Amino acid sequence: MAPSSPEGVADLGVAAGADPAGALVLHPRPAELLEVAGALRDAGYIQCLDVCAVDYLGADSRTDLPDEVVPERFEVVVTLISHQRRDRVRLRVQVPERDPRLPTLFDLFPGTENPEREVFDMFGIGFDGHPDMTRILMPEDWEGHPLRKDYAVGIVPVRFKAAGDPR
Repeated sequence: MAPSSPEGVADLGVAAGADPAGALVLHPRPAELLEVAGALRDAGYIQCLDVCAVDYLGADSRTDLPDEVVPERFEVVVTLISHQRRDRVRLRVQVPERDPRLPTLFDLFPGTENPEREVFDMFGIGFDGHPDMTRILMPEDWEGHPLRKDYAVGIVPVRFKAAGDPR
């Protein structure tokens, strides 16, 4: 059974569940992200701890989602905390491969500026309305997004020292 949603969020009709530790996990659609994040901020979840992404390429079956959530190749996970409640909420947003974009959370949580840039740089997921949607880890002229599962690895040969006796 999922923990209860904070006041103002339960009425939004967003799919909900719980993580293994029992914390609330909400599954807004991309178009619902700003409304849900804003309602959570208004309910006291005033700090965004992290914005990260997962590439589920090749994951034919996903049993970690509520039945009403349609799985996509990418998922962006946003972790919000309420110091007053001593509580955290995760937002798991399914992002389609054909148009990997979400609205930025920067206007609600200014601390998301760099984490959103990291997700863009590593996965190619853009954030509409972001003030500086440029690479942050890789050089500007880098081709591709290194944490995507279809990214070609091994382009640069790496020499390892010869392995010694396994004993």
